Amino acid sequence: MTGLPPSTFTVLGASGYIGSRLVAHLQAQGHTVWAPARGDAAVFTRPLGHVMYCVGLTADFRTRPFDTVDAHVGLLAEVLRRAQFDSLLYLSSTRVYMGATRTDEDAPLAVVPGDPSYLYNLTKLTGESLCQASGRPGVRVARLSNVVGPGMDAASGNLVADLLHQARQGHMVLRSDPQSAKDYVHVADVLDWLPRIALRGRSTVYNVASGSQTTHAQWLEWLGARYASTYEVLDGAPLQRLAPINVSRLRAEWGVVTRPLWDDGTAL
Repeated sequence: MTGLPPSTFTVLGASGYIGSRLVAHLQAQGHTVWAPARGDAAVFTRPLGHVMYCVGLTADFRTRPFDTVDAHVGLLAEVLRRAQFDSLLYLSSTRVYMGATRTDEDAPLAVVPGDPSYLYNLTKLTGESLCQASGRPGVRVARLSNVVGPGMDAASGNLVADLLHQARQGHMVLRSDPQSAKDYVHVADVLDWLPRIALRGRSTVYNVASGSQTTHAQWLEWLGARYASTYEVLDGAPLQRLAPINVSRLRAEWGVVTRPLWDDGTAL
């Protein structure tokens, strides 16, 4: 985050994996950070500086549809309508590219409203659209890829977090084809890039991803070697391949280079 002046940030959703680490990272960089508790009415009465909107549901969105809408859209609407801020960065997801033929930020996107698994995508896209339609200056969107790093919660629905938990127990069970692949980005990169986007982003939407794919077989191999763990693949496990995420906008503005996912210095 070299070159960013000391600023005031408000992190909404600071109890989550990314939000909590973002608070610590910003403070370590010399910024003033407020992390209000859920439901704190002061969000609408005091200047917030630069808002990092990290509120969201992940693994349990299918069983908590109304909470998902509240988190991704409802609270956001109130903040955009009533709060005093200099900028706002809304954390969305590269999951919105499901079914799309392109993965650049301007790509047309496909949704299937009748499929409950699309509720996450639809609410994130509604949040994105609300950001653009609000007319508030300094409002941007960061579409995060699959974030991995130390301290991941196995209950989060993150495949790597689940495999890591299993590997530490000595045996992993993979429920998808080992050649399945996704874009993964290290949390340390995410923490570096988000403040840059919030303070200096020239565009309104950014993919925050590595731009490369890692197969499930690679995760099995690395975790198995690191934790001396065995593994098995369930019969009939489906192949899950998503299109590579386009990160040309992120690289063009800042020339970012991603960290290795399993570098010993940032090991899971």
